Amino acid sequence: MATWLINEGPTWLLITIWLMVNVGLFVSSYLQFAQGKEYFYLRVILGHALPVARGSAACLNLNCMLVMLPICRNLFSFARGAFHCRYVRRSFDKSIRFHKYFAYMICLQTAIHTGAHCFNFERFVQAHDSSDLKLRDFLYALSQLPITENGTYMNPVRKPNVEPVIELFRLLPGSTGVVITLCLILMVSSATDFIRRFYFEVFWFTHHLFVIFFIGLILHGFQGVVRYQTNINEHDPDVCHAKFEKWGKDPDCLVYPHFSGKSPQAWKWVVVPLSLYIVECIIRLYRRHQKVFITKVVKHPCDTIQLQLKRAGGFKMEPGQYVFLQCPVISRLEWHPFTLTSAPSDDYISVHIRRVGDWTNALAKACFIDDNITPTPDQLPIMTVDGPFGTATEDVFTYKVDVFIGTGIGVTPFASVLKYISASRSHSSFLEKVYFFWICPNPKAFQWFQDLLVMLEKKFNKIGEEQFLSYHIYLTQGWDANQAGHLMLHAEDSKDPITRLQQKTFFGRPRWDIIFTDIKQAHEGEDIGVFFCGSKPLSKILLKTCNKFSDPPVTKTNTKRTRFFFNKENF
Repeated sequence: MATWLINEGPTWLLITIWLMVNVGLFVSSYLQFAQGKEYFYLRVILGHALPVARGSAACLNLNCMLVMLPICRNLFSFARGAFHCRYVRRSFDKSIRFHKYFAYMICLQTAIHTGAHCFNFERFVQAHDSSDLKLRDFLYALSQLPITENGTYMNPVRKPNVEPVIELFRLLPGSTGVVITLCLILMVSSATDFIRRFYFEVFWFTHHLFVIFFIGLILHGFQGVVRYQTNINEHDPDVCHAKFEKWGKDPDCLVYPHFSGKSPQAWKWVVVPLSLYIVECIIRLYRRHQKVFITKVVKHPCDTIQLQLKRAGGFKMEPGQYVFLQCPVISRLEWHPFTLTSAPSDDYISVHIRRVGDWTNALAKACFIDDNITPTPDQLPIMTVDGPFGTATEDVFTYKVDVFIGTGIGVTPFASVLKYISASRSHSSFLEKVYFFWICPNPKAFQWFQDLLVMLEKKFNKIGEEQFLSYHIYLTQGWDANQAGHLMLHAEDSKDPITRLQQKTFFGRPRWDIIFTDIKQAHEGEDIGVFFCGSKPLSKILLKTCNKFSDPPVTKTNTKRTRFFFNKENF
């Protein structure tokens, strides 16, 4: 249990607090409307659906406030750099995960809220001609309270025998509720991994329905359909409800009940995050005017292209960070995230892009990747860069021992880090050892990263630190019988026949239990940072492995504690 808390404890602590706050808000709001005397007459008409609707509304306000914060990337990047505590910084790396959780809670509470109000509205309509013989006259009297200057009326449905659907759209909460629910359905249904991966444009456009969603949310409560009694001291509902036929005549009920609409609350919850997002948009608009020119385009195997961009003035980066790119020629609205593969010392910024989806293929076409020509810089499209933004890889220098694990194109963040280390070893003096694992399905994919590894070999050999970097390349598929024979023929060569590196290529998948056992034995008592960029299935395996091989707290018999801290790229 203790080892599990090393990697997942802070995240689940925040999730637990968030869930407790949701439960607390729901219960407190439920009890307020279920027991409050000012809502006595409203409960007579609506029953238990009223407190359920209001409890879910309180949770919706909270989560609609929270869901905006993780998408303020500049805010999160700044906050991440401002904290030195490892656990706090790592919590910021879960921003997308928290964004999804908030969205799931919004969906759940929307279903509860909508379902409860369907019952409420139907009871408002039926109150004019109720089938409950005991309450029929009382409900009719409540529904017929006149609209006066002091706000006497309570039932927003003013006429009997109305069409519920038509009447629903006549009310502001009804029409806005339908709009924001439709927006929510479209946003959530288009945010699946499949849509985001292969039809990013669909995801991008539908997700920007959040503008309409929040406008509808703010307007939703302004009509004040949920009404409370304002003159309890003059008209006690506990006493007067049984004397409704004598209101205005009975000495205890000389005054009719007066009601007022409950003031809207949603805008108070979302005004701060919306303001922060507006600031975020202003920053992005400013950066949008900083045009960046492509200086070089390189076509690599496995549908991978490399773009080298001229650095804009004032652009500062740290190794492992990522940026958002926009190509106005393709779309002036779409921004796509890519990890920087250049080092801070480079006079350019570079990204490696795998061609997946419409936008990346359109970018490749705009850069003449498939044409047999070498375009001049003037022929290449102008790009816009937003960023850089911080990621988990920024923390590589907070550990003495690092383990880098990348799959396929997921090696990109480590390219920047390794370039930075090779350029200035003195800046990473705290870091003593790096283990680098790259798992690829195709031998051609090694080519674009091969030059960097060859350079690193020469660099560390020259400065006498041959043991600083241990790299292990795994080829999971992509070879046939002829290639296998060729590999066996050159098995005794000093360099690997595939990568031309001194370290031989492994075939198959890594055996993580053996790997982590060896690393633990070599660095007993150390905090080891494990940094991963790749697929979700392998991410889950590595997380469990890190927890498995981390030691429990120090005891009298066990004075050395080795811990593996798992860090995953998320953007």
